[in-house]
Amino acid sequence: MKLTLIVNPMASSVKRRGLVVTQQRLSQDHDLSVHTTTRRNHATRLAHRAMKEGADVVVTIGGDGTVNEAANGLLGTTCGLAPLPGGSTNVFARAIGYPNDLDAATDVLLKTLEAKTEFVPGSVGVANDRVFVFHVGAGFDAAVVHRVERRSPLKRFAGHPWFIAAAMRTWTSTEREQLALRVVGDDGRVIDQAQMAVAMNVNPYTFVGNRPLDLAPEVSLSTPLSIVALDSMSLPNLAGAMKAAFGSGGLDNKGAQHHWSDVTGVTITSDTPFPFQLDGEPFDPVTELRLEHRPNAVRFVVPAVRAVRSAH
Repeated sequence: MKLTLIVNPMASSVKRRGLVVTQQRLSQDHDLSVHTTTRRNHATRLAHRAMKEGADVVVTIGGDGTVNEAANGLLGTTCGLAPLPGGSTNVFARAIGYPNDLDAATDVLLKTLEAKTEFVPGSVGVANDRVFVFHVGAGFDAAVVHRVERRSPLKRFAGHPWFIAAAMRTWTSTEREQLALRVVGDDGRVIDQAQMAVAMNVNPYTFVGNRPLDLAPEVSLSTPLSIVALDSMSLPNLAGAMKAAFGSGGLDNKGAQHHWSDVTGVTITSDTPFPFQLDGEPFDPVTELRLEHRPNAVRFVVPAVRAVRSAH
């Protein structure tokens, strides 16, 4: 096969030795070209160009932001997308079945390509005309991501502890009290006021170490979106949501928690600009965020065992 490898050298866990070994392994039985990103959205252009030049598969090594950019470049094409882990959490790669270790994930990818497993046409979400592959968050979680990115070098070297610290600082600040989101589904469902709303294309929402945070276990590449929202980020409500998520049951539709499945379109608005993040990357605040489900939009190279499960 003709493979194009796109590497984000600034991603949290990318190491030179691992890259060299992975390139050698991928090139043994495949026609491999390698490109390195140098700026934001570069992977989108590299992936689109690779498709135009006849690549069968675009392989990314980077974080979820790199996967997101490549997916935006491959939207609606027949070129496959294979995400190998290189970031701090690698949510999407792990969610579709890749190990969180570059060497082990490369093993899985090579075996999947050798088996000639058909690439899985997977759904994506669209947020104000930009694709997301695993989730988009508005309100509190986006404020945390924005705080993390203000000191992006700490994200590379401190990883999860820096995220936890940023979450605590955001929770104790006045930011969360100023968040008032209105969520309106195309099917008529309404949440009048929320401090956090997340649209999920796959589950889990994220990983804490090796533990998945399962906000919406029912959502996958073959289903519409799921929406999870919290009216309040108060300690009791947050503790209840975390307990449900770590218990793998997802959030309830009780009290200040909301959980919608089978969502094809939803609009999030606020009287004042609110932060949002898309696949873990921060975007400028908006007063309206339009979210839509787009089925069979990107062909993902899903590990063979997970590809079989997704058919049922």
